[in-house]
Amino acid sequence: MTITIYHNPDCGTSRNTLAIIRQSGEEPQVIEYLKTPPSRERLVELIEAMAMTPRALLREKGTPYAELGLGDPKWSDDEILDFMLAHPILINRPIVVSPLGVVLARPSEAVLDILPNPDIGPFIKEDGEVVIDADSKRVV
Repeated sequence: MTITIYHNPDCGTSRNTLAIIRQSGEEPQVIEYLKTPPSRERLVELIEAMAMTPRALLREKGTPYAELGLGDPKWSDDEILDFMLAHPILINRPIVVSPLGVVLARPSEAVLDILPNPDIGPFIKEDGEVVIDADSKRVV
C-alpha cells in the first residue's frame, strides 16, 4: 500500500506523524514539500480530497500570513492558492495520502484514521504526550 506524506522535517507534528506511519509498518513516500512543492493541480486535488477550502489549509504560524494580509476575506480561493504556490510554507502540514483517504494530520494522531494498520501499539509524541498507552488504548 502506498502512503505519501507531505512533510516538513522541522515540524514536530510532521515528525510525529511520520513516526506513527512507520510504527504502523508502512514506509511512506516522503515529500519535503518546502523543497518539492505540489503543483497547483495536485494541491487542488489534496484540498478537495480533504473536503476543505484553500483558506482552511493556510498555515499562519511561522509564515508570511500576516504580512501578506491573508486574514482579509477579500482573497479568493484562486488567489490563496497562488500565495501557497509562491510561499509553500503557507501550506499547513503534514498532509498524508493513503488508499483509505487524505488528512491534514493535525493533531498527528489524525493519521490513524487512514492507516491500513491503525493498531500500532504504544506511542508517545516527541514532547512526551501519550497518544496510545501501554495497553494499546488511544488516549484522547
